[in-house]
Amino acid sequence: MMNKEMVKECVGVVEDDAAVRGALCLMLGELGMEVHAYASAREFLEDTERRSRCACLVLDVRLPGFSGIELHKELLKQKQGPAIVFITGHGDIPMAVEAMRNGAVDFLQKPFREQTLLESVQKALTIGRQARATRSKTDAAEARLACLTPREGEVLTKLLLGLRSKQVASEMGLATKTIDQHRAHIMRKMHAATIVELISIVSTTKQYSQGSR
Repeated sequence: MMNKEMVKECVGVVEDDAAVRGALCLMLGELGMEVHAYASAREFLEDTERRSRCACLVLDVRLPGFSGIELHKELLKQKQGPAIVFITGHGDIPMAVEAMRNGAVDFLQKPFREQTLLESVQKALTIGRQARATRSKTDAAEARLACLTPREGEVLTKLLLGLRSKQVASEMGLATKTIDQHRAHIMRKMHAATIVELISIVSTTKQYSQGSR
């Protein structure tokens, strides 16, 4: 039985065979999912408004023109594409291995059982949901970092190295009381109650996880 959270989610189907496409849409639609169907990769890419809502994409490998594998690579470049479940009538192991290495959730060969596809879609939706939650946390942390003053950013960098206020004050030529004030402002702006929590929040951001600051 599908849970309420899943019912609200959107699945895209890219399949050039009209009969297969219709059957997939009917199956997913009967479970309460919002389904958008496309006959080609280009058609999917051009539908910028609706495709942005798709948390999962059921994608045929062999499509006219732009193949499913090529579409997957294009979505990887965009970094915020849907979780992919590949389907194919011409499965080959190297292709499947490449798809899975590139992050595809599953690679199903036709004909497949309805339950097998549904389980793969459910897994893809869960992965997509987790990815969105991670992006949301990262965006929030980066927005909070942007609120820090340059001096607070400098103090934060030293705190992340494990230095105590007295050590930071010595390195920066400031009073310990001043560093404590900066530290309090940093904790408040970053919504962190402890240094451990502060490190956890900051570690999700690009500028600190990549060591660019």
